[in-house]
Amino acid sequence: MPLTLPLTSRIDAFLNALQARQYSPATVSTYAIDLAHLLELVGDVDPASLAVHDIRRALATQHARGQQPKTLARTLSAWRSFYNYLARQGEVAANPCLGLRPPKGERKLPNALSVDEMAKLLEGPADDLWSLRDQAMFELMYSSGLRRAELIGLNLDSVDLSAGEVTVVGKGRKTRIVPVGRQALEALRAWLARRGEVATEVATEVARDASALFLGARGGRVGATAVRLALNKLALKHGVTAHVHPHALRHSFASHVLQSSGDLRAVQEMLGHASLSTTQVYTHLDFQHLALVYDQTHPRARKK
Repeated sequence: MPLTLPLTSRIDAFLNALQARQYSPATVSTYAIDLAHLLELVGDVDPASLAVHDIRRALATQHARGQQPKTLARTLSAWRSFYNYLARQGEVAANPCLGLRPPKGERKLPNALSVDEMAKLLEGPADDLWSLRDQAMFELMYSSGLRRAELIGLNLDSVDLSAGEVTVVGKGRKTRIVPVGRQALEALRAWLARRGEVATEVATEVARDASALFLGARGGRVGATAVRLALNKLALKHGVTAHVHPHALRHSFASHVLQSSGDLRAVQEMLGHASLSTTQVYTHLDFQHLALVYDQTHPRARKK
């Protein structure tokens, strides 16, 4: 008779496997939270003993507690990935999460700033070391559509200033190369010219990541909270009243490029979206512009 394995030990093994595969700490933390919910709902049982109805009941309980459809979808995805791992290990015969779907929710439109708001947010001048860093970070995020985690993960060799490109490691450790605009390149050059000064401002015992493109006040790689606070400070400084958060710069990039080009495939590639349907959410932002392109270019739309 096979030895039963409690859920706790299998969750720990799964999270360790994610870390070994170099998943980001934020991703591992999210998986841990979602699997802690599963543990709390079903108890520390042998995961092989759970059936579809157990998972459905657990998901329904989370829904009754007020979890939103988007969160439920993420939770179910985490549980499904966990069981896929167990199946590969030969510890379960089937994945009880397969075939289950979370309730559908209203798809919210991305929070994008207007072109004028972005220009106001990024207007200079940057006049000290940290404002130079912030200017470079946010010009780059807007120029190349980077996620906050992607920005933080950049190293000095990630950016090719002569080619005007940045190599980004995105979700699932997938790498993509994205163009960098002129103003972002100028801001990067200004930051890099003074980046070395950070080392002289911190205690020598503080461990520093020498390869990081963007450094924090203690000399290590800049953190997620520091990026958010720096953006809030910049918005306040320039009187931008719209809700500004790091992901809004990525949304703004996608919206503005799509408005100008209408090239959904190109935007998909630059954003690193696996599915075109994910990128299509931006098409609502300037339908009139796309309609105008159609009228001007389609042979059956033009008047004779």
